[in-house]
Amino acid sequence: MKKISVLFVCLGNICRSPAAEAVMNGIIKKNKLDDKFIIDSAGTAGHHEGEESDPRTVVHAQKRGYQVTSISRPFLS
Repeated sequence: MKKISVLFVCLGNICRSPAAEAVMNGIIKKNKLDDKFIIDSAGTAGHHEGEESDPRTVVHAQKRGYQVTSISRPFLS
């Protein structure tokens, strides 16, 4: 069965889209659907390319039980 791909996109890919990616991955793992989805995030601008997510995003995600692990990358069409 082909996996469903989901891409979350925001401006710099260091706050909103990595948080969305982490929450979605958490929901998928909780429901044991890892084999059905590919989740990723990207930014519309590349000025944060290669950077880790904003520390505030990581802290708030961890408080809620989510792991933010993405590294910023630009969305390429």
